[in-house]
Amino acid sequence: MRTFSIAIHGGAGTLVKGMMTPELETKYKDALKDALDAGYYLLENGGTAVDAVEAAVKVLEDSPLFNAGKGSVFTAEGSHEMDAAIMDGKTLNAGAVSLITGIKNPVCLAKDVMNKSEHVFLAGDGAMQFAKELNYRLEDADYFYDEFRHKQWLDIKDTNNFQLDHSTKKDSKFGTVGAVACDQDGNIAAATSTGGMTNKKWGRVGDSPMIGAGNYANNNTCAVSCTGSGEFFIRGVVAYDLACLMEYKNMGLQEAANEVINKRILKIGGDGGLIAVDSQGNIAMPFNTEGMYRACKSSMGTETIAIYK
Repeated sequence: MRTFSIAIHGGAGTLVKGMMTPELETKYKDALKDALDAGYYLLENGGTAVDAVEAAVKVLEDSPLFNAGKGSVFTAEGSHEMDAAIMDGKTLNAGAVSLITGIKNPVCLAKDVMNKSEHVFLAGDGAMQFAKELNYRLEDADYFYDEFRHKQWLDIKDTNNFQLDHSTKKDSKFGTVGAVACDQDGNIAAATSTGGMTNKKWGRVGDSPMIGAGNYANNNTCAVSCTGSGEFFIRGVVAYDLACLMEYKNMGLQEAANEVINKRILKIGGDGGLIAVDSQGNIAMPFNTEGMYRACKSSMGTETIAIYK
């Protein structure tokens, strides 16, 4: 039987060992394991890579520990604007949503854009209209309220500052979530979801919902989900860049992933990390920050759950 595998992330950044309480560290690892297990269970039972990445990301969106879904950060207006994307490496079909509010699991709406519309990317009011036509239930603001996130916002509210989760040292929650998977048929997929940056204005959108920047999947190369300084990941077209290095320079997954994260993105001033998988089930999880919430599991018997370098 083919090797099948899954990798997930919960954001990269200034995660310094010893800065976090042991209790909080355990909570993070437990949440990562729950998400990993949800995706792996589907793969183990013959499910598709697309369904596996959706399942894993849903678990992370439902946790207040990560900046996606329930744990999303506050905008300058004190609201929540969420983004998500999903891509099927077999067909190159993709779906993405941006600037949505009240949706419990943005990754599910992105998948519905992929499967139930003729489009790839819906944003703002239009995306919300699409959700309502599909009878999505809208959660009220209380569902997304988190004491830590609110304090994080109050610290910079009414200023022109904004904050990426990973840009200051703190014993706290980090970033974007994502998953990549290779199923038993050798098909791969990627999904990414985020609440963006604290105190963001003007409808700012990061790399997460942008196909080729923060999320990409192609059976011929790899499936990628990124996390980090979104503006730089957009400029570097990071997810597609990794796939290009494999396709045109014949690099292996690990070599290409390292090239992108430890050389190319650093050269233009960006930081962060990514998770990637190829159709042989190989996994790469490079990052150039102090840490990245990450986990992976393979039918070869390997399982990793980690935070620090």
